[in-house]
Amino acid sequence: MKKPNKITRREFLKGTATAGAALLVSCTTPNGPIADLVTASFAPPPRKLYGANEVVNVAVIGCGGKGGGHIKHFDKLKGVRVIAVSDPDMERMESKTKKLKHNVAKHQDFRKILEMKDVDAVIIATPNHWHAPAAILACQAGKDVYVEKPVAHGIWEGRQMVKAARKYNRIVQAGTQQRSDPYYQELKADLKSGMYGKIKMVHCLKYKTRGSIGKATQPFQMPDSVDYNLWCGPAPMTPVMRKRLHYDWHWQWNWGNGEMGNWGPHAVDDLRNILDWDDVPDRVVGAGGRFIWDDDGETPNMHIALFEHKGFRVVVDIRDLPAKKGVKYSSKYMKSTGHNVIICEGGTIRAGRRGAESKDNSGKRIKKYNGDGGGGHAQNFIDAVRSGKSSDLNCDIEVGHQSTMMCLLANIAYRVGKQASIDQINAAMKDHQDALETIKSTVAQINANEGDLGAMMLGPQLTFDPKKERFTGADAAEANKLLRYEMRKEFAIPEKI
Repeated sequence: MKKPNKITRREFLKGTATAGAALLVSCTTPNGPIADLVTASFAPPPRKLYGANEVVNVAVIGCGGKGGGHIKHFDKLKGVRVIAVSDPDMERMESKTKKLKHNVAKHQDFRKILEMKDVDAVIIATPNHWHAPAAILACQAGKDVYVEKPVAHGIWEGRQMVKAARKYNRIVQAGTQQRSDPYYQELKADLKSGMYGKIKMVHCLKYKTRGSIGKATQPFQMPDSVDYNLWCGPAPMTPVMRKRLHYDWHWQWNWGNGEMGNWGPHAVDDLRNILDWDDVPDRVVGAGGRFIWDDDGETPNMHIALFEHKGFRVVVDIRDLPAKKGVKYSSKYMKSTGHNVIICEGGTIRAGRRGAESKDNSGKRIKKYNGDGGGGHAQNFIDAVRSGKSSDLNCDIEVGHQSTMMCLLANIAYRVGKQASIDQINAAMKDHQDALETIKSTVAQINANEGDLGAMMLGPQLTFDPKKERFTGADAAEANKLLRYEMRKEFAIPEKI
C-alpha cells in the first residue's frame, strides 16, 4: 500500500486557526479522552450583506456523484457561481470540473477553501464521517453551509453542528430536499383539516436493489491521487478492506451509516414533516441483518426499526435486496408506495418523491398530489444566504439533525442487539401488527432470494431522552457508547463550541 500523505500538527493548526477553529486542550467522551480541543473565544464574524445583483460565491467540498451534481446544479442557479472545489482524490476533483466554463480553485485540503475570503458558502458532499467536522469548521470560518444527509455520522456531533450554526450566526441547510417540495404543505393541510380522519398508522420505507460489494483479500491499494490522511479525517486511519475506496464506505461503520443512514434520512424526514414532529421518538427497538451477500459490508441490508413517539408507534423499514432471486426490482410494493404509507380512518395516502396519491377504503382515488422532488431546495438555501435568516430555510440544521438522529437511533438499536430467532423477534414486537407484518414480509423476501435466514439481530427495547439526547434505563450504557465515536486528534470536533 502506498504510504499515506501526512499533515503535520503545525500545518493543521495553521489551517484551522485561520478558519477560527480550536486551540488544543483535553476533552473526553463516554469512552475516555479523544482530543485536545478548546474553541477560541471571539465574536462571530459579521454576516455579509448582498446587493440585489451581487453573486453568491460557493465552493463544493466532495466531488463524488452527489458533489459532482451539486457543482453543476449550483453553478446554474441565477446569481450563484461555483468558484472552488475540494476532494482528497485529485483525479476525481479534476474530472468533475472539466465541463465548467470558468476556472475554479482546486484544493485537495478543503481547509484552504475556508481561508478564501471570496467564498460565501460551502456545499458539503463528503463521506458521512466528514460532514460534521467540515460544517463546524466552515461555520467558524464565517461560511454558510449546505450539508448532505445524513448531516452527521453520530448524534453528539450533530448537536455540535447545531451549536456551531447558532454561535457563529450561520445559515446551515440540510440536504433532505423533499422539505422544499410544495406538495407536502398541501398534504399536511389536508391531514390537519380532518379530510382523511384520524391517522391510524404510518409505515415508513425505502426499498432499493443493491448488490454485494465483494470481498477483498488484501487492503485496497491507495492511488497516488488520494491523500488518505485527509480522506480519513476524524475516522480511524485503518487499511481499507474493500475493493473500492469510493461509495462502498457507506456499508462500513467507520465511515458510513448503512442504508438506514443513506436513504433513510429522506424517508424519515418526510415522515417527520408529514406528522409535524418537532422532536424525535422516545423508544426504539431494532432488528435485521446482512443477508445473501458474503462481503466486506458490515451494515444490515434488511433493517426494521419500531419507534414510539409520545405513544404513537411507527415502523421504519429499509431493504436492499431484490423482491426475489433473478430480478432487478426491489418490490412491487415499493413501486406503488414511495417513502410513506399513511393509513387513516377515511383512506390511505402513499407519499413519495414528486407526489402522493390518496384512496378511500374501497380503493377509489380521492386526490393526487403533484410535486417536484424538492427541485427548489438549493435555491431556498441561496435565498436564505441572501436574507441572512435561518427562518427562511426549509430544512434548517436543527430539523436535519433530528431526522438524521432517528436513523442513527435505529442503527444503535440494531448494533447493541444479539442474534435472535424469528419467534423471539415476533415476541418483541407482538403488540404492533404492522411490525409483525413487516417481519413476516422481510423473512419472505429473504427466502425468495434463496438466502439462509438463520438468525436476525434483535436489539433491546431502548428508551431515549429527546431533550438530553441520551439513552436512559436498561441497556442505556451500551447504547450511549455509540452516540459518538473516537476521533483522531488532529481532526476532532471541539468539545465546547
